[in-house]
Amino acid sequence: MDEVLLRSLTPSVISVLVRRGADFAAAEDAVQDALVEAVRVWPDDPPRDPKGWLVTVAWRRFIDATRSESSRRLREERVEDEPEPGHASGSDDTLQLYFLCAHPSLSPSSAVALTLRAVGGLTTRQVAEAYLVPEATMAQRISRAKRTLADVRLDQPGDVATVLRVLYLVFNEGYSGDVDLAAEAIRLTRLLSGLIDHPEVLGLLALMLLHHARRPARTRADGGLVTLAEQDRSLWDTAMIAEGVGILQRALARDRLGEYQAQAAVAALHADAPSTDETDWVQVVEWYDELLRITDSPVVRLNRAVAV
Repeated sequence: MDEVLLRSLTPSVISVLVRRGADFAAAEDAVQDALVEAVRVWPDDPPRDPKGWLVTVAWRRFIDATRSESSRRLREERVEDEPEPGHASGSDDTLQLYFLCAHPSLSPSSAVALTLRAVGGLTTRQVAEAYLVPEATMAQRISRAKRTLADVRLDQPGDVATVLRVLYLVFNEGYSGDVDLAAEAIRLTRLLSGLIDHPEVLGLLALMLLHHARRPARTRADGGLVTLAEQDRSLWDTAMIAEGVGILQRALARDRLGEYQAQAAVAALHADAPSTDETDWVQVVEWYDELLRITDSPVVRLNRAVAV
């Protein structure tokens, strides 16, 4: 069973159902049911069109759920006849699903949980374990978030900055449970970079890669943190660093500097230096000055003071 494939298809399948008339909460529930069915059926009978299969099964689940509710007549006016099995036509609204899950009406914790569930394709149990809370608690959080979005249309304009903040929150959670949230955030940001042409999306992806490349050297055997100056740089992932630098260069070439690009530039300077003493601290300070012009953050001021 290709779990990565299932998770990558989740947001586009949800989007298809919403476009056909399902509300977000019902669509997300139906797709989760379809994913469970896929895990059961696909090992013995893999479909030729995985997305079309998921859309067909999820749509049937949605129709069944709709017919079983007391508001059947009202809700069935909003849905189309069941489509024939096969390829799912129509536009891919995955980008709009990113915006929906990071809607400003949601709290940061709810937006993160919903993004991991609906866009990331994680189960409620996986999200709960990642955040070290009971599954029932996480289920309630996700349910409240879906109720909040009940009247929000999928095609309403979204805020890229809010989506990026949510993804960065996911990344900074690191690793817990059986889900590597840092790697998941990188995957989702990489997916987003293919959906929208925005230099800050590339900037965030570069920043994540440059930080993640140092991960093997960041902790001791006892779990204690290792400072940048003390890290064994031979443990850094040079291929990931090279990818991050390349993506950053593409972003900076657009000449639309943003916070994540500037942060990534600082990270790239650290990644390029053979040692702390050989770091180009003059450029580091210059990039912190750029960051201050963008954010005027006390944290940035502190980091700049350390770099001087």
